[in-house]
Amino acid sequence: MLTAFPPPELPGTLTVAVPGLLEHRADDSLALASVGKLLLLAEVARGLTGGTLEADEPVALLDEDYCAGSGLLAKLSARQWTVSDLARLTAAVSDNTATNALLRRVGLDRVNKGAAELGLTQTRILDFIREPRLPEHPPTFAVGTARELAALTQQIAGPAAWARLMLGWMAACTDRTMVAAAIPHDPEDDSVPKVPLDRLWVANKTGTDIGMRCDVGVVRGRREVCYAVLGNCTPGREFELLQAMRTIGARIAAFIG
Repeated sequence: MLTAFPPPELPGTLTVAVPGLLEHRADDSLALASVGKLLLLAEVARGLTGGTLEADEPVALLDEDYCAGSGLLAKLSARQWTVSDLARLTAAVSDNTATNALLRRVGLDRVNKGAAELGLTQTRILDFIREPRLPEHPPTFAVGTARELAALTQQIAGPAAWARLMLGWMAACTDRTMVAAAIPHDPEDDSVPKVPLDRLWVANKTGTDIGMRCDVGVVRGRREVCYAVLGNCTPGREFELLQAMRTIGARIAAFIG
């Protein structure tokens, strides 16, 4: 097991599940920010490999899909993209507009039903992405636990066709500022290698919002580690939360070697 956690100066709530290595408040339910998009991506990947969705199906962007915050589509001129395009944008740059278009196409109920089929009982999407989020809206985009998300990531690291597709999407994630920041790896390596490796490799999905920093991923080297680290804190103390998350990344890197 890894050494004791958390550090005494932790600026909020940090829940951690690294199966076989580290666990801290792993069953506490927290707001997930964009890590909740993993549930949508899992259902899209299952649909693409199961024949209920087509990768090249065109999806027209509607006015209500557009959302500020992370992503590129809100600033691009094209108004039609494929299901596969939208999934890649959601995974790689956490595109809020792409997320809303996919969520509208697939359906919120279907996404949460699919999550339940994968064993997630407390982790779910509550609403579309909204900027700003008003009092009449659900209080946050998604909620969940580190234990359930780590278990989901173990499935994503497995041999199923949908999992291999999704792991490839996550390998293209451009945000390696949280747990992965302390793991020496090539952030542009979006291949999906097998274990063991003579290097370290990361595929992940992060979530960023005011008072929230979350990171869920797979690390491969001489062995494989899956992790889920979810943090909520007082607005303005997010960088301190990041520092605590990076200590976990350093410990994972040391364990894998």
